[in-house]
Amino acid sequence: MTADFPPARPIATNGITLEVHEAGEGPVVLLLHGFPELAYSWRNQIGPIVDAGFRVVAPNQRGFAGSDAPADRQTYSVRNLVRDISGLLDALDVEQAIWVGHDWGSMPAWYAGAYEPERVLGAASLCTPYFTPGDKDLIEAYNEIRGPKHYMATFQEPGVGEALLERDVEATFRALLRGRGYTLAEFRAAPPEIQEIPAGVFVGDPQLFGEPIVSDDELKVYVDTYERTGFTGGLNWYRALHKDWEEGLGHDFRYDKPALMICAADDWFLPPDYTEGMEELLPQLEKHVIPDAAHWLQQEKPEEVNAMLVSWLVRNFAREPSAA
Repeated sequence: MTADFPPARPIATNGITLEVHEAGEGPVVLLLHGFPELAYSWRNQIGPIVDAGFRVVAPNQRGFAGSDAPADRQTYSVRNLVRDISGLLDALDVEQAIWVGHDWGSMPAWYAGAYEPERVLGAASLCTPYFTPGDKDLIEAYNEIRGPKHYMATFQEPGVGEALLERDVEATFRALLRGRGYTLAEFRAAPPEIQEIPAGVFVGDPQLFGEPIVSDDELKVYVDTYERTGFTGGLNWYRALHKDWEEGLGHDFRYDKPALMICAADDWFLPPDYTEGMEELLPQLEKHVIPDAAHWLQQEKPEEVNAMLVSWLVRNFAREPSAA
């Protein structure tokens, strides 16, 4: 770990134990990582958020790093992931927090406002839009949009994603933790087998990303962690997608709290136009797009992300200085 990254401690919540990094004082900002990442993925955001007067709580979520990874795939549903973090707040004696996520971490960040609104001051996401359940679950919908060989479908079968990603963990992260390669326009002009986003993209086959965005020391954190834990815990988030859909049917997903959406202009996993219509669910939504950036946004463009995120936090949640 880098010297300025806060140490972790175990905290019991919702029947499991999470490994949690904390720093600062003030209103609590939850930083929720995605796949295949770690709380460490927020290392460039923690200092600026703390300096702005907030307390950061960044867990390694269910299935990741030193946190528990139950074998039951259905326990990785978004609704239960929200319970994990709400229970974490209980353990910290915190009533409400600002929920911030990236990639998969945005799912509990967004849906906490619908499932447990009393715990949410506001919500923010990097890359991942907020949406309501459709007529079909996400796997079926993506089968129709992209084709049956997209990575989320491949990851459904236990052992298949593990074999791909664990074959050479260092090579996986060297291929994956890269910045913009294909622009969104180039991706959308590519052959169907590229636009399908096959699971091989995670190991550089095909290589759609650009230059590395982490140092060798930073890369080593991911490699050492995943060589120890494997990828099953994180992949189980994909394997609960049907349960996510079932649990969301008929629920009211609109909530009126400060919300922030930051997109990467060339994120072909989750393009900016996927956020169209979010304002109907989140009337206080503020949206930004960072140019020349791809999916691993807070690591590729930390200064731009920090400027937008900290500004939003201060404008909406900063405590007034106490009178002398």
